[in-house]
Amino acid sequence: WISLIRFLYYILKSELPTMMKTQLITIASFLTSGCMQVQGFYLPGVNPQSFAQGDPVKLKVNKLTSSVELLPLDYYRLPFCAPDGGPKLDHENLGEFLAGDRIENSPYRLAMKEDMICEQLCVAHLGPPETSPETKKGKKAKTKKNKKNRVAAAIRRQYHANWIIDNLPSAAKVEDDTMIETSYSSGFPIGFIESDVAYVHNHVNIEIQYHQVELEEGKNRIVKFIVEPFSISHAFKEADDDDDDDDDASEDDDKKSSFKPVNILNPIESCEERNYEKHTNYDMLAERPKQLASGRVLFTYDVIWTENTELHWASRWDVYLDTENPESTKVHWVSIFNSLIVIVILSTMVAAILVRNVRSDYARYNRLSTDEELDTAKQEIGWKLVHADVFRPPQNAPMLLAICCGTGVQLIFMVFITMIFAYLGFLSPANRGSLMTALLLFYVLMGVTNGYTTARLYKAMKGKSWQKATTFTAMFFPTIAFSIFSILNLVALIQGSSDAVPFSTILVLLFLWFGLCTPLVFLGAYFGYRADAIEFPVNTSNIAREIPHQPW
Repeated sequence: WISLIRFLYYILKSELPTMMKTQLITIASFLTSGCMQVQGFYLPGVNPQSFAQGDPVKLKVNKLTSSVELLPLDYYRLPFCAPDGGPKLDHENLGEFLAGDRIENSPYRLAMKEDMICEQLCVAHLGPPETSPETKKGKKAKTKKNKKNRVAAAIRRQYHANWIIDNLPSAAKVEDDTMIETSYSSGFPIGFIESDVAYVHNHVNIEIQYHQVELEEGKNRIVKFIVEPFSISHAFKEADDDDDDDDDASEDDDKKSSFKPVNILNPIESCEERNYEKHTNYDMLAERPKQLASGRVLFTYDVIWTENTELHWASRWDVYLDTENPESTKVHWVSIFNSLIVIVILSTMVAAILVRNVRSDYARYNRLSTDEELDTAKQEIGWKLVHADVFRPPQNAPMLLAICCGTGVQLIFMVFITMIFAYLGFLSPANRGSLMTALLLFYVLMGVTNGYTTARLYKAMKGKSWQKATTFTAMFFPTIAFSIFSILNLVALIQGSSDAVPFSTILVLLFLWFGLCTPLVFLGAYFGYRADAIEFPVNTSNIAREIPHQPW
């Protein structure tokens, strides 16, 4: 009980939103209702991480995405600087694998509240120079024609890098002579095209804002993460290696070798020796040449820590979720309200017309019909003629209709339950892959509703092949979805995209299908066939009404 009181006190005094505090208090009360001793509580995506000054802060890299290309790329598919020992994949859930996320470690070294200026990362070989039409005439150009510069190709296809610090994705700051723009949507570009020449961003300013924790003295929490990329042509000379101009060096060898700092021959102001006061900025690079996306390139970075007293940890995701343009938000809501008003008006008009037309019919059907009304019934037209054929089972494929209805009910329950959990805050965007995982798991668990609905509807249509219907129910929609998924995964695998799902994840999907979903479908079908058949409100005639020939 003492632990519970301390836990509730921590929640009330923490920086969490009011709704989140209510959820945590409710869950804690539920867990302790059975007189169980509570030692702690953790909700994924909610627990904040605090850092003391000097604590290491991990910078992780995710997939490369593009607004032009559909398929993302693995970050280390391009010859960027890799950590010692090679990149290691971070622990990911099922939803992250299906979404194509590939979160890996990086060689960037950061420490809480410790600025770094022009820190050298590595020297990487980005590939041969791009072949121009003039150089193609030479024999030497023909020998290198088959070797493609992957970095330049990725820059031309507008790929962006997505970095992560403390589970917070990087924002991109782009600066020019007239304006500074910060984007929170798609990472930062790995390079740019100028005069049809590809240039790489080989320097980044890593700007991190933190907020001091009120209840923990000396602890800080990261609330904002911004990356400002630059392109700087560094002329350098390696201290222990005279082969710095060898453009034919292997990219793999550059990745595996441990990096030793080099001597920069043309340093900018922030990279000069014994200059630890001024960070790299746009004004320093106004007249400096840009770095081509080829040959041996020196990668550097700055780290800038800034305290933000206004932004709390609980609100750090707001800037990612809010729409950047308030005018577009206004138009969006106006469009929604206009659509709702039109729907309400049209629905009211249709309902009034239907009630007016069928009111007299309801009164006539509920009393004994006279001879005159019987003659009138013979002259009925329109939808009134098919009232005895509405619930007639289809002659060709009644089983298919039952299976489609059961699958639809399963999908509706899946979406409805997922929306409830998202509304309660359990599917936070800070918890990557949670939405995809929740959709998949709820679809599997709702296999009970699929089997129950299919069984009851198939029984109402006088179906006899119950075992066959149940088997097709468990296999019909998942087979179609898995076939499409396999084809798309094969395409992603051929293209070398990070969207390609590993074989182990495919085995997990097959286990969810055959190990959980299929037994639940059979369980629901068992209770569905045991239940009474559905009684329709209108009797079905023995002879089906013939559909008249249409002129078209």
